[in-house]
Amino acid sequence: MIEATLANMRNSSDFFRTDSIIKILDGRKKEEIGFFVPQIFKDKFQKFVDSIEKKRRLALLNRVSKAQKKDPIEDGSSDDGVR
Repeated sequence: MIEATLANMRNSSDFFRTDSIIKILDGRKKEEIGFFVPQIFKDKFQKFVDSIEKKRRLALLNRVSKAQKKDPIEDGSSDDGVR
């Protein structure tokens, strides 16, 4: 894995022709900002991101279903059919 600052990446197009993931650092604070994933890893990385998003959506749906289950049906309201 290559480490680079935003300034380094801005000044060189060589970083974008790499087959390694680049860890992007804030040059002044020396803190990690994120990563640059080259095109060669696009398919694998997209599958990884999709799995994270699916887990996040399922957790949210599970939370919503639990909240609906706890919400009692009062007089004058209709049942949504969710059990």
